[in-house]
Amino acid sequence: MSSQFRELLKKVGSGQHTKENLTRTEAAQATGMMLMGEATAAQIGAFMIAHRIKRITPEELAGMLDAYDELSPHIYPSPEEKTPFVFGIPYDGRSRTAPIFPLTALILSCAGVPAIMHGGDSMPTKYGIPLIELWQGLGLDFSVLAIEQVQELYNRTGLGFIYTPRHFPLADGLTPYRDQIGKRPPIATLELIWSPYVGNFHLVSGYVHPPTEALFRETLKLRKPTIAFTFVKGLEGSCDIRLSQTTIVAISQPQTSEGFEYLKLHPQDYGMEGKDHPLDSTSDLFLAMDAVIEGKASPLKQASIWNGGFYLWRYGICPDFSSGLEIAENLLNSGKVAQKRAEIRATLDDIINHNHH
Repeated sequence: MSSQFRELLKKVGSGQHTKENLTRTEAAQATGMMLMGEATAAQIGAFMIAHRIKRITPEELAGMLDAYDELSPHIYPSPEEKTPFVFGIPYDGRSRTAPIFPLTALILSCAGVPAIMHGGDSMPTKYGIPLIELWQGLGLDFSVLAIEQVQELYNRTGLGFIYTPRHFPLADGLTPYRDQIGKRPPIATLELIWSPYVGNFHLVSGYVHPPTEALFRETLKLRKPTIAFTFVKGLEGSCDIRLSQTTIVAISQPQTSEGFEYLKLHPQDYGMEGKDHPLDSTSDLFLAMDAVIEGKASPLKQASIWNGGFYLWRYGICPDFSSGLEIAENLLNSGKVAQKRAEIRATLDDIINHNHH
């Protein structure tokens, strides 16, 4: 097997003039062999760094996603069959600015918008606070669920979380390489647009560099040309839109010749400009998040309304951004978001206890 992998490695790992791109099939094959541990450790590390230096093509990324789809766990449509948002948020987490995303997800959940997430534990190269830990800090621990229970939670609450160490250990097995090579490999790009959901979904991904956003679009054209997408040049590469400056967002627009358009979200146009709150300690962060959920004053409240309003509008809950902001604010102030969190917590407990007896 490793001699077969060596041929693929030679293609991406040759010099400036002799390197070749992999076909979609070859990229799928190489990724499958890495996930299954059929390539040696030396080969996997070499492939990751060579691929990073060469730069990944849309065909290669499509092939890598094909391999993930084949080997990963899945979440299936709930009885309501509503189209979920699938969020791609960097697995290596946040280290400078306070994350808003779980608050956005709870606001969406209140409005009946399903959301699917995925991620693991604290991860190189950034070792920021990962998504799973944010939810745990809010009293919702998705990491304890078996994959069947993830599906049950999704069916009952519209929230789904694929926790890679438990649900997709093959992918988690590639994590140590990030530390050893000291760089994010192309798999870190794949994670932003990978979806464990089987069915029609709306993909939301964060990005930092403009070429990444073009790569996302080209890859989707090859794999899922009809799905809706929202690609956000968000805080630290996340899906969180900024209060401190304009955020650029690429959204799918099937009726245009390009198939997409750029939005520029200016907080000052909506009287929302402010500071992006720094990430100080996790205990302070959880207190600030709790206050938002409980409808109290919080340094994160404005950012939660700003983000919640945008995604409510983007999903089609309301006709324009301004009414999205109003709905988000009302859901927080009326106590509905607090109620929603309590419901999700009760459902989690029920699923865990029910399956233990």
